[in-house]
Amino acid sequence: MVRVARWTAVGAAAALLVAGCSSGSSSPEDSRSGGRSPGTGSASAPSGSAAELPSSLTSQKLGWGRCRGTADSPAPGGDWQCATLKVPLDWSKPGGETIGLALIREKARGGDRIGSLLFNFGGPGGSGVATMPAYASLVSSLHERYDLVSWDPRGVAASHGVRCRSDDGIQAAESIDATPDTPAEEAAYLKDAADFGKGCEKAAGKLMAHVSTTDTARDMDLMRQVLGDDKMHYFGISYGTELGGVYAHLFPGRVGRLVLDAVVDPSADTVGHAENQARGFQRALEDYLKSTGQDPDRGSRRIAALLKRLDAEPLPTSSGRKLTQTLAVTGIVLPLYSQDSWPSLTSALKAADEGDGSELLALADGYNDRDGSGHYGTTTHSQRVISCLDDKQRPTVAETKKRLPEFEKISPVFGSFLGWDTAGWCHDWPVPGQYDTPEVSAPGSAPILVVGNTGDPATPYEGARRMAQELGKGVGVVLTWKGEGHGAYGSGSGCVDSTIDAYLLKGAVPQDGKVCS
Repeated sequence: MVRVARWTAVGAAAALLVAGCSSGSSSPEDSRSGGRSPGTGSASAPSGSAAELPSSLTSQKLGWGRCRGTADSPAPGGDWQCATLKVPLDWSKPGGETIGLALIREKARGGDRIGSLLFNFGGPGGSGVATMPAYASLVSSLHERYDLVSWDPRGVAASHGVRCRSDDGIQAAESIDATPDTPAEEAAYLKDAADFGKGCEKAAGKLMAHVSTTDTARDMDLMRQVLGDDKMHYFGISYGTELGGVYAHLFPGRVGRLVLDAVVDPSADTVGHAENQARGFQRALEDYLKSTGQDPDRGSRRIAALLKRLDAEPLPTSSGRKLTQTLAVTGIVLPLYSQDSWPSLTSALKAADEGDGSELLALADGYNDRDGSGHYGTTTHSQRVISCLDDKQRPTVAETKKRLPEFEKISPVFGSFLGWDTAGWCHDWPVPGQYDTPEVSAPGSAPILVVGNTGDPATPYEGARRMAQELGKGVGVVLTWKGEGHGAYGSGSGCVDSTIDAYLLKGAVPQDGKVCS
């Protein structure tokens, strides 16, 4: 099944670079998901103690060397180094089988080094190894005192990346209607979803049950130890904010300086997350329409009508492929991640209105990680494998149909796609999900900077305040930017950048509720 509606939550800058995703009690043992914490097993001590880990893991030496290119990303130049970290396949058996995680770093450029600064750019499923070198220019001030470090989480890209379907199979699935209107279309939609899951199970094998956000948070703490850092310094963007929150919950005493930018709402379940994205993308679309002098209601209806026409008759493109309704809505989504890309949306919509779907198809291909030769990256696959292991909820088709009018009321353009996605995304998935919402409460943690953008389409601003509330009093500190696009840092606000820099470089915690306009 082509990723169409659960649009990846990656940072805006990272999305454009690679293209050119939930709380309760304060105790890890008493989460609201039926008394089950996000982490279980012998290594789940919330203090972050590594006493139970074998020295073969905690004392391992990383063999840093020249990075190599892959089929999906070229080797970076400069002083970038790569290495492989061994982590347990199953964290409940830390002395058992291990897997390798691909790491990348460039050492601090200045003399007054603080330590390592880990980056997760979102997804889930985004490759940190591929993105970090391209993102480094945006964090040059941080590079003076930090080693810039990122990695491919388990199940992603160079870290045992999962490929659930061939390139030809992905392209063939583009014809599947993601908003089925007939029993035949509905059956095809659900069959495709189930087939995708079976392909993932075949490709991932036993890794399929060990790629959760909690697994990755535990990997991060081992990474911290092996890198030689007493505290975790971390910059999480979009889905990376959920990962950062789960880390803080499991290891509050290990938290150093954590920035969570473009924040996933940790209190939202599967349906709530889809509703949040419907609101966020509709809000961003309306802001875009206003910027072009259009009435947002009228403009939204016009775009919805275009999508309805494409549902009946896809548009031709210069490549010979057809622009389907599903591909068109994905093409509309991508430029909403950054205000700088709004002109490309204007041009693509104009061409589509004139009968040429080429530009919207190119935008959709950029989002779906498809290159000019027809090869697709693995982000789509990894995202689904990770999120379906995390998410316990499996809404039925009947439940989804009841909710569709509300989704369409929230957004006439994106609502039906996101509504149907709640039923199709993890339909008939081979492994059960772990929790309804992730536990992020972190009593005793150092202050964590939570950054929200009022115009964020993929992770609406409300998620930042909810994350701060769930982290706990005195832990979550909210910084608001009144801007557009997905993610605030490096997006043009000197106020945001200087506030985050002061926090990460000097430990200066801003006043909770500070607003940058």
